[in-house]
Amino acid sequence: MTAARASALAPLPLRVRAIRQENAESATIELDPSALPYGRLGASPGQFNMLYVFGMGESAISVTGDCDEPRSILHTFRAVGPVTAAMRRLEPGQTLGLRGPFGTGWPMRAAEGADLVIIAGGIGLAPLRPVVHAVLARRQLYGRVLLLYGARSPDDIIFRPELEKWNGPVEVVVSVDYAHPGWDGHVGFVTGLIPRARFDPAETVGMICGPEVMMRFAANGLLERGVPEDRIFLSMERNMKCATGQCGHCQFGPTFVCRDGPVFAYDRISRLLTLREI
Repeated sequence: MTAARASALAPLPLRVRAIRQENAESATIELDPSALPYGRLGASPGQFNMLYVFGMGESAISVTGDCDEPRSILHTFRAVGPVTAAMRRLEPGQTLGLRGPFGTGWPMRAAEGADLVIIAGGIGLAPLRPVVHAVLARRQLYGRVLLLYGARSPDDIIFRPELEKWNGPVEVVVSVDYAHPGWDGHVGFVTGLIPRARFDPAETVGMICGPEVMMRFAANGLLERGVPEDRIFLSMERNMKCATGQCGHCQFGPTFVCRDGPVFAYDRISRLLTLREI
């Protein structure tokens, strides 16, 4: 068994460098990749890893960092279950197991030469953060690039300093469901930004990640603007347990999200998104 293959079957212990709180529920954990084969992860934007808290279990978490940066591995997660709550309690110097990377990535090559509309809701910005880094590194390859980001409130916004830094090379528009005094930005669902956004629908690639109901409305918003179905992509991060399509927890119709996704073209899964249960 090669070292690269072992990383798909058994978690490799990596040292925690830092944990940064993003909001009340979410945090970003930085891992040292030096124990990985070849000393780097080799992930693509949109892929995920299985992170294992020793003695607790593992959870599927999207890669959040710059995929061209080999010196660190970043994952942003919500502490909503026993595994992720234990992950939040880790301290620098402790270890966390990693298997991966797994899954399909965002279609960065297909987006070259096109306008790019990135739509994120809540922590759904985390799997799209590597897309922004990839765009900024090769900005000349893309047309107009828009990032439409929605959060429940100003306090729930993640990556706030980066959003401000990105705005310029990328047109960043942030909207919140509920505002409080001092907020001077947009108020309303992020999908309400789509009709007014400036892009060429016939030459646009859309990338969407967030709660499923938000992704359905966002995809419909792009369709109504004239973006073709096969140029809209969604990250379907359902209940992934094994990452290899063996356990069946993430079965989505005839597909398995961990093996065939998590990134899917809308025309491939649009019918399944209309069903209440699958």
